[in-house]
Amino acid sequence: MQVWVGLGNPGPQYALNRHNVGFMALDTIAEIHNFGPVLKKFQGWVQEGRIGTHKVLLLKPATFMNESGRAVGEALRFYKLGTDALTVFHDELDLAPFKVKVKRGGGSAGHNGLRSIDQHLGPDFRRVRLGIGHPGHKDRVHGYVLGNYAKAEQDDLAEMLGAVGSEADWLAKGDDTRFMNDVALRQQD
Repeated sequence: MQVWVGLGNPGPQYALNRHNVGFMALDTIAEIHNFGPVLKKFQGWVQEGRIGTHKVLLLKPATFMNESGRAVGEALRFYKLGTDALTVFHDELDLAPFKVKVKRGGGSAGHNGLRSIDQHLGPDFRRVRLGIGHPGHKDRVHGYVLGNYAKAEQDDLAEMLGAVGSEADWLAKGDDTRFMNDVALRQQD
């Protein structure tokens, strides 16, 4: 089993925030791959399903971003899994808007959700970095990440999320390079 976590904040007021793009990615994956119903579990919301031949648990922590590690740790302990089974989808300031990159391990780059997971489980897990771009100055970051996507960005957002969901099979197989390449190709069409 793999555990795929989307980072975000619970509540309708945060639904379209850039900081919630991890939640959006999981919702898209669940829809494209016909995952089961949403259940309340592990201090969050989970859906179980298959991507290809791989069993995947999708988890959206309900703990707010700063405490995401509690929910993630609980799920991994329950299934007796290590961080090699963990993939975290999150917003990334240091990537151009709508670019998608995958990496294993690394720092938190000031991302409180990643920092919380690092504190609970260590940094050695796969990250799907969903680019939101940088507002230009560090004093504007907080308002920017907690701001909603603009109307003009909606089509690009939907295209990125659709590409991530459609190419998720490569992630499940562990072929991060093919996943990134195919997502980028879909976005060029």
